[in-house]
Amino acid sequence: MEKIWLKSYPSGVPAEIDLSAYASLVELFEESFSQHAEREAFVCMGKGMTYAELERLSRQMAAWLQAQNLQPGARVALMLPNLLQYPVAMMAVLRAGYVVVNVNPLYTENELEHQLNDSGAEVIVVLENFAATLAKVIARTAIKQVIVASIGDLMGVKGPFINVAVRYLKNMVPPWRLTNYVRFNEMLARGARLPFVATRPRAEDIAFLQYTGGTTGLAKGAILLHRNILANVLQSEAWLAPAHRHRSEIKQLITVVALPLYHVYALTVCALLSIRNGGLGILIPNPRDIDGLIKSLKPYPFNTFPAVNTLYNALLNHPRFGQLNFSKLLVANSGGMAVQEAVARRWFDCTRAPIVEGYGLSETSPCVTCNSVVATTYSGTIGVPLPSTEVSIRDEDGVEAPPGQKGEICIRGPQLMAGYWQRPDETAKVMTADGFFKSGDIGMMDENGCIKVVDRKKDMIIVSGFNVYPNEVEDVLAQHPGIFEAAAIGVPDEHSGEVVKIFVVKKDPALKEAEVMAFCKERLTGYKRPKLIEFRAELPKTNVGKILRRALREPQK
Repeated sequence: MEKIWLKSYPSGVPAEIDLSAYASLVELFEESFSQHAEREAFVCMGKGMTYAELERLSRQMAAWLQAQNLQPGARVALMLPNLLQYPVAMMAVLRAGYVVVNVNPLYTENELEHQLNDSGAEVIVVLENFAATLAKVIARTAIKQVIVASIGDLMGVKGPFINVAVRYLKNMVPPWRLTNYVRFNEMLARGARLPFVATRPRAEDIAFLQYTGGTTGLAKGAILLHRNILANVLQSEAWLAPAHRHRSEIKQLITVVALPLYHVYALTVCALLSIRNGGLGILIPNPRDIDGLIKSLKPYPFNTFPAVNTLYNALLNHPRFGQLNFSKLLVANSGGMAVQEAVARRWFDCTRAPIVEGYGLSETSPCVTCNSVVATTYSGTIGVPLPSTEVSIRDEDGVEAPPGQKGEICIRGPQLMAGYWQRPDETAKVMTADGFFKSGDIGMMDENGCIKVVDRKKDMIIVSGFNVYPNEVEDVLAQHPGIFEAAAIGVPDEHSGEVVKIFVVKKDPALKEAEVMAFCKERLTGYKRPKLIEFRAELPKTNVGKILRRALREPQK
């Protein structure tokens, strides 16, 4: 297979990366702890944490975890937004020799119960704001220990005041009751009195179970090994290097961490890459609060800003956007959803730094391709494969398509997952005989190796960078007694790229739109909920009875 994309590489970017730098993520952490002890590693709501503090707190938590009689490789769920507790907990789990299971804090009961049971998680760290959801399902899971965090836990002297405000003034903590739990700070205090046994994970050990939607409607856990994540950190670092090379005055890279860390894009490109470089990550707990985001960013001349199109657009349209300091901004990475040309052009005009669009999936840790970080014009493509990455455009028979012809985007590289957790059948469906992962996206590669996504083989819907699988929405709708059958598709939306639209055939003639929407609100996370509903007498089907979603996307005659 000819790697025609290499001729499009910026100067200084290697064709291959050296995977021998670290045996595990734990080694990467320890190097940064040692080399950058006095530097701030993360800051959240004005409170910073140094690498030395991160080492100490994660060691204390790791010691506590090891005292819980867990077996090596046990799964620990993290149900946290972007707070200082997240990097502490993530590092602690890996340092203790266990596996991180990232959980969206906004999950409904059904979604949370499935993920906890599928992963077999025995311990969970949950922010108290979301503990009520956990309390409703915990009896039906294997969870043995719960660590309850509060927003103010690691905020120093102002922490108790923050907690009072969150609980009683803003009423952001719904009532919850758990019988067996420990508070985050108390857990750290206990861990400080316990011995910590340093572990030495291997490159082939599991680091993360990263859940992604499935064709069955149930989320599957992508098995990401230490070497998978390490490879993607090093690939991303090599790709971003040209933007850094000409700004030697920047001694510590500052990264905006507005994307949620339970999403693999933020985990790898924001947190872990920043740790690798001894950088500073600005944690944004709620990026939808643009006022709060701008307030958090104003004191910092940030250098990298990974985000999605919707966030860039929201910032550009905010009246205080111009108050931010873009003088040291090197690059704004974008993934998860397509960047709109108007947004990219306007961003560059305002900041003089490009939005660099890339492409990836949970199954690939996630980065696969990216545009040049020194480009100044909008390409409309997802760029070229990263170092040590191969992309093959293949037809329905698995034959590689020549440049300019459409086919499925297939991926091979060290960042590719080991498979789906306990789903060998699902893994077999997406892997080719020669080790390529079939993405489900249809694309084409030009003669310079640049790739353009033109369609999706799957019916996946992308809402603000998050994947929504129609089957999952349809499975929920099928549970409603007043619905005979239903289908879900994605429709274009100015703000989020796409939104979910559902088509419903009534069983109960009296069924109203509001009732369907309320039913979905109880059972689906916000971005998965339908925003549009259309009642029909029947749905288009194939001759074997399969609903034709493609026909639903076409205007009715």
